Amino acid sequence: MNAPFLKSSDGGRSFAPMRVPHGDNHDLWINPTNNQVMINANDGGANISFNGGASWSSQNNQPTAQFYRVITDNRFPYYVYGGQQDNTSLGTASRTNGAGIERQDWFIGPGCESAYIAFDNPNDPQVIYGGCYQGNIEVFDTKTGIVKDVMAYPHIGLAVTPKLQKYRFNWNAPIMASPFKNGTIYHGGNVVLKSSDNGQTWQVISGDLTRNDKAKQEDGGGPYTNEGAGGEVYNTLAYIAVSPHKEGVLYTGSDCGLVHLTQDDGKTWQNITPKDLDECLIHSIEVSPHDPATAYIVATKYRFNDFTPLIYVTKDYGKTWKKITQGIEAESFAKVVREDPKRKGLLYCGTELGFYISYNQGENWQKLQLNLPVVPIKDLVVHDNDLVASTAGRAFWILDDLAVLQQSENLQAESKARIYKPKNTVKFDSQTPPEPVPGVGQNPMNGVILDYFLPKDMDSSNVVLQILDNQGNIIRTYDNKKDLNYQRYEGGPAEKAVMPSKKGINRFAWDMRREGIAGISKVFVNGDYRGSLVAPNTYKVRLIAEKDTSMTEATIIADPRLKATKADFDAQQAMLAKIEVQTKDIHNSVNRMRKVKTQIENITALLKDNKDMVALVDTGKAVLKKISAWEENLITPKQETFQDVINFYNRLNAELLDLKNRVDVHDPRPTTGATTRLNDLSKEWETHKATLNKLINVEVAKFNEMYKQKAIPALIVPD
Repeated sequence: MNAPFLKSSDGGRSFAPMRVPHGDNHDLWINPTNNQVMINANDGGANISFNGGASWSSQNNQPTAQFYRVITDNRFPYYVYGGQQDNTSLGTASRTNGAGIERQDWFIGPGCESAYIAFDNPNDPQVIYGGCYQGNIEVFDTKTGIVKDVMAYPHIGLAVTPKLQKYRFNWNAPIMASPFKNGTIYHGGNVVLKSSDNGQTWQVISGDLTRNDKAKQEDGGGPYTNEGAGGEVYNTLAYIAVSPHKEGVLYTGSDCGLVHLTQDDGKTWQNITPKDLDECLIHSIEVSPHDPATAYIVATKYRFNDFTPLIYVTKDYGKTWKKITQGIEAESFAKVVREDPKRKGLLYCGTELGFYISYNQGENWQKLQLNLPVVPIKDLVVHDNDLVASTAGRAFWILDDLAVLQQSENLQAESKARIYKPKNTVKFDSQTPPEPVPGVGQNPMNGVILDYFLPKDMDSSNVVLQILDNQGNIIRTYDNKKDLNYQRYEGGPAEKAVMPSKKGINRFAWDMRREGIAGISKVFVNGDYRGSLVAPNTYKVRLIAEKDTSMTEATIIADPRLKATKADFDAQQAMLAKIEVQTKDIHNSVNRMRKVKTQIENITALLKDNKDMVALVDTGKAVLKKISAWEENLITPKQETFQDVINFYNRLNAELLDLKNRVDVHDPRPTTGATTRLNDLSKEWETHKATLNKLINVEVAKFNEMYKQKAIPALIVPD
C-alpha cells in the first residue's frame, strides 16, 4: 500500500502496479476464505473487488470528501469552495434549479488539494486565488480559464530541508483577501507576505511570527527515505484573520502556538499569545463582526496526544484572554469558532466530534448535531444566513437559515408555540426530492423555510399554518392532518403537504404558491394543479396551535439576476389569477353538472319501465346528452394516462393549465403570445359558460317542470 497499489507474486522479490480507482492507498482487507474478494481504503474512499483486483467498484457513490477550509462567494446562488484532500480545490453551487447538486455543478479551482481559496472580489468571483503545499499559489480567471502562478519566491521545495528554505509554508498555508481593496491579498509562510496587485509583486510585512525552532525544521523522514512533500514543514503560519472593521488590522496564528496582531498593516506586530497556551496549532481565528477589539482563537494539541478543546476570547485586542470551553466534551478538540453576524455572542463551534453552539459568547456550550454525521469539522462560514461547514470525511454541509438560533434565547426555555421570522427568500423554483438522491448533493427545501416551536407533540391536535397577503387575505393554508378523503388518480391533484407537529423545533417550507386547484374526480388532465407562485413581497405567516397563536412575516425577493420590474410581476400575477379563476370556474361547473347528471340518471333509471313516464325519461336522456356534449368541450374524459394526450384532443381546462405553466415561470414578463392565447381561451370559456347557463335555465328547468307535473313521490316502491 503506497501512492500506487503494488502486488508481488514471488514473496516480495518483485512488485507490479495494479490499477485502482484512486491513489494514496492506505489499507487492504482480503477475505480470509476467498482471496478474490478485497476492500481497498484510499484517500478518495473505498473500493471492492470480487476478482482479485482485476476490477474495482466505483467510489463516486461515497460522500467522503475531506475538505480543509471553506469559503463562499456573494453571488446568487452562492458557491462553496475548498481544497479537497488528495484531489484539487473545488467550487460548487449551494443549490440548483434541478433535483440536486450534481457533478456538472462542480468545477476545479486553482491550487491543489491543500488549497486555501480567496477572491479578488467575492461579489464577482471571476478572479480566484488558490494555494498549494510548499507555498505555491495560483490566480485563476474563471471566465478565460487561464491559470497563472504567482508564488512569491518560486522554487520546487519538495524534499528540501525546511530550515534551508527562504520561506516556510504550512501544508494548508493561509491566503486571505482584503475586504477593503480588490487585488490585495495576504499569504502566510513563516512571515506574512502581501501583494497589492493580484500576486504580481510581493512584500514581506512581518518578521518570523513562529517559534523558529531550527531543531524542528529538519528533514521529515528517515532513516531510509526522506519525506519532503510539505506536510512535515514546521514553524509556519496556519491562519491569518483580516479584520472587517478597519483596514490593516491582521491576526496570525502559527502551527507552534503563537498569536500575533498588527494594527498598521504589518509595520509593527505584537505577540498576544495567551499566557497559558504552550506549543500547539492555532487552527483558526475569528474577529467578532460586532466588536473590533473582540477575537476568538481555537488551538489544537492532538499532535501531542492532548485532545482537550482550547478556545479563547479577547475583548481588548489580545491584552487579556479568557478560556471558553464549558460544555464541550473533554476529548472533542475544537477547530473553529464563528460568531453570528446578526446576533452578538451567538457562537458556532466545529470540533473533532461534532457541532456546538453558545448563546452567551462561549460561557456555556451545547451540542447541536441534528442530522450532521459525527465527523471532524474543519471550518465554518456564515453566509446568507446559512452556516456552511467543511468536514474531514463527509464533504460540505449547510445548515439552512439560522433564524431559529438567532431569535431564541434558549431553545430549551421555550414554552409556547412560536413561529420564527425566516430570512429573506429569493424567488427561486428548484426541485427538492423528499429523500436524498444517491450521488447528488441536496438542495435546500424549496420555498420559504419556516421554523416553529411546539411545546409538546401535537399530532392529535390541530396545528394550522396560514399565509396571508398584505391585504390580510389567506392565500394558503397548511395543517398537520392527512386528508383521509384523498384519492389518487392518474392526472389528478397531488396529495396535500402535511406539516410536522412534533415537540420542539419543526421545519416546513411554504413553496411560495397559492392554494391549489381542485380536480374533477377520475378525470385525467395533463397539467399542474398547484397554485401559482406569488410575487416578491412581504407576507404574514400565522401559526395556530391549540390556544397559542404566533405571527411573523416572510419576505420574498426577486432573483437578483433578473432584470424585472414590479410592473412585470404585476402583469404576470394578473394573468395567472385570470387563468386560475377560469380553470376553477370550469372545474366547479363540471362538478356541479356531474351532480345534476347523477340525479337525472338515478331518476330515469327508476322510471324507465313506467309507461307514463316515457316523455320524462326521454327528456332526461336528451338533457344528459347535452350536458355530456357541453362537458366534452371542457375536459377529455377519454384520456386516462399521459400517453393519451397524443391520442385525444386536449380541451379547455388542459389548455388553461398548460398556459399557466408557461406563464408561471422565473422571468415574469408575459409574452404577447401568452396574452393573445389567454384572450382566445377566455372567449371560448364565455361561449361555453353561456351554453351552461342555457342548460341550467332551459333544459334542466324543462326537466324539473315535467318532473313536478308528474307529481312523482319522494320514494318509489318498485313493482
